Amino acid sequence: MNSKSVVITSMILQMKQTFARNMFKYCMFIAPILSTIILGEMYRYAPQENFIAFVVLGSGLWNLWGAIAFSSAGDINRERYSNTLSMIFSAPVDFRLIWLGKIFGNTILSICSFFISVIFAMVLYRIPVQVYSWGLLTLAFALTIVSFIVISIFIAYLLTLSRRTTLFMNCLEFPFILICGFAFPVELLPNPIMYLSFIFPPTWAVKLLRSSIVADAPDYMHILVWLLATTIGFILLSSLLYKTIFRQVKIAGTLDMA
Repeated sequence: MNSKSVVITSMILQMKQTFARNMFKYCMFIAPILSTIILGEMYRYAPQENFIAFVVLGSGLWNLWGAIAFSSAGDINRERYSNTLSMIFSAPVDFRLIWLGKIFGNTILSICSFFISVIFAMVLYRIPVQVYSWGLLTLAFALTIVSFIVISIFIAYLLTLSRRTTLFMNCLEFPFILICGFAFPVELLPNPIMYLSFIFPPTWAVKLLRSSIVADAPDYMHILVWLLATTIGFILLSSLLYKTIFRQVKIAGTLDMA
């Protein structure tokens, strides 16, 4: 089986399994409505530009990240408790391709929650969405998806060697929402935390999406460079992390609970 077939097969299977879980259905259909209402009330009297940036886009990104993070981290936990994580890791096909397919499947389903948030915000608050450039917005959204996939792969690899996956999984969502500026600008954070946020690709992805709404092309290009740089950085970190996992597995001989 070639690499493309492995990724596609893993992606389709993952989508079927994920959609069958009640928790994911909540993340996909109910959570977008609740987060949109929360952010909508926070920014009810804000200028229209901020309302679009932090309610329409912010709630969508909040739920996109939440669905991807819970699924990707949760999959590690489920495979470990089922004692199948070692089997997947030692399968004849590359573990990275299998997990990439899983994250692709989670991402495709999670995009639905993004659009549910956006549509619900537009209908509930009757805010006309004015976009400076749909081309720049489309590029920004595509790169946002890529950055979320990259950070999800990094987190999945990071949790592979941990026996406390559930604890870390439950701590993933809201810190990233706050640190990466989904609900408010990262510039409002204390300086040490703000500088920490600049390390993560989603921070720049959020900025890029918001920059495409206003007429600020030079700022868009500056943010784009940082987004690409941090994304490439996390790809390299994920590659190094996988080598560490492979070395540790050879030493320990197991990835399961026992």
